[in-house]
Amino acid sequence: MESNRETIVIVDDDMTSLTMGSHILDTDYDVTPLASPVKFLGIIDKLNPDLVLLDIEMPEMNGFEVLKRMKANPRFADTPVIFLTSKNDVASELEGFELGAVDYVSKPFSPPILLKRIANQILIMHQKRDLLASQSKLKDYADNLEEKVLEKTWDLLDLQNAVLTTVSDLVEFRDKLTGGHILRTQLYLKALTAELVKEGIYRNETADWDMSLFISSAPLHDVGKIAITDLILNKPARLTPDEFEIMKTHVSAGIDAIKKIMAHTKNHAFLTHALLVAGTHHEKWDGTGYSTGLKEFNIPLEGRLMAIADVYDALISVRSYKKAIPHEQACKIIEESSGTSFDPVLVGVFKAVESEFNTIARMYSA
Repeated sequence: MESNRETIVIVDDDMTSLTMGSHILDTDYDVTPLASPVKFLGIIDKLNPDLVLLDIEMPEMNGFEVLKRMKANPRFADTPVIFLTSKNDVASELEGFELGAVDYVSKPFSPPILLKRIANQILIMHQKRDLLASQSKLKDYADNLEEKVLEKTWDLLDLQNAVLTTVSDLVEFRDKLTGGHILRTQLYLKALTAELVKEGIYRNETADWDMSLFISSAPLHDVGKIAITDLILNKPARLTPDEFEIMKTHVSAGIDAIKKIMAHTKNHAFLTHALLVAGTHHEKWDGTGYSTGLKEFNIPLEGRLMAIADVYDALISVRSYKKAIPHEQACKIIEESSGTSFDPVLVGVFKAVESEFNTIARMYSA
């Protein structure tokens, strides 16, 4: 009878750590302790671990080299590895994360902390598998959309819920550096448009808008990031100029993805907004943005609104290459960018609701 429990391998030349780790984990997991990293690599196919606890300093081969060899094997490239260490060495931790480790645990073990760290990674692993399965289904759907439409007619609500829920979850999962970004930017956009309507600003441009459909389109603004490699999307450092050029292609990739869906269904009113948001939220008022260098009122209002929401959230959020900045400083940057990056009229709208932005950021911080 097959076990439904996850398999955890502990690789450590310290017998005390092996014994203690096995004792802590064997109630909840199938545990295999190994004192030799070389032996571990030799039988990894047979063990097929769901997670590996890996000591860094071992005489035969250090943990960094073991991790490199695991990552070189497609079968185990995504197997979560938690490093074990008895030292507080920031440089070593950074090296481990850059190689692909998911966490560090200090020795001697604290049983509750060890169990919690492992449980978190097991949960992420299951979520990742579910999301990848959804991504595969979504790709199959896109590739065979015309055939599927003939088999089953989707009404607007079915399409909206399926696309928004699946795709926005996939984007959030792929981009590990921007947790909560999709929800927050949607709420910022809601605050901006509510004030826009209240003040009667750009009334002609919004006269035929269904505001609920516009707000619901916001989660697709970064849909093109699905096409960006993890090496760039989740790089733990500032992107090089060449890497940034690749990152910028998420705009055209997003446009292509949305157009492909629109081409195969008549019920796509909300995708019209999504197309404009995804395609123009990185344009700047003075024409220096991307991907087409649109200027001033040539930038659709959807993109001009999302630009403010997107930049504000980036400023107040932690990134691998920067710290979060305070709300007040973010507001000052946006106000100083009036007429260059942002529509001056919309900056005025932002100033009227900036306290709401601050509340949203605090309530839904990652």
